[in-house]
Amino acid sequence: MFTRVEPVTDTFCSTATILVTIHAPKHETFDLLARTNTDPKGMVRAVDVYTVQPWGLYMARPTPGRAQFHYMESWLLPSLGLRATVFHFNPGHELDQDFYLDVGRYTPGATAWHADDHYLDLVVRTGAAVELSDVDELLTAVRHGLLTPEDGEQAVQTAVAAIDGLSRHDYDLDRWLAGSGMALSWRVGRQPA
Repeated sequence: MFTRVEPVTDTFCSTATILVTIHAPKHETFDLLARTNTDPKGMVRAVDVYTVQPWGLYMARPTPGRAQFHYMESWLLPSLGLRATVFHFNPGHELDQDFYLDVGRYTPGATAWHADDHYLDLVVRTGAAVELSDVDELLTAVRHGLLTPEDGEQAVQTAVAAIDGLSRHDYDLDRWLAGSGMALSWRVGRQPA
């Protein structure tokens, strides 16, 4: 059975017990000059590292107030419509995942980047599998006009392309992206799942 962490409540949920609650797409701002990340709840978080590459933005920061994890590292990849994240879990809260991919729109800027989450998420276990979640949320958001049908269709196409790319590279995110000229590096290093 697949489990996930519900970001709003920080609790574990199984797909069998998740009730679809409607929420607007989550927006984030990555302020390169102030070295902050404004999260979807409007909380401004200090960022340890921003690294800009022609193909993406890397961010590493602590996650105060989170029970499951204490640190996160993310790469925003605009051309792929993906955000790849490594969560550094606290003892007893580890999940069987190496990467968490958010599907969305990631917009670069000279001084700030912006993210609009499009509901779909992919959980990657290197060498083993990729799992898609939150299709129900995407469909509900489109049905209620929180996301345009075009954005909903693009989200599905992005997820399908990512699943295809990962499956062709033995579910190895680093290998898949390196083949497209996107060599990811991680400041803290991944912890085993």
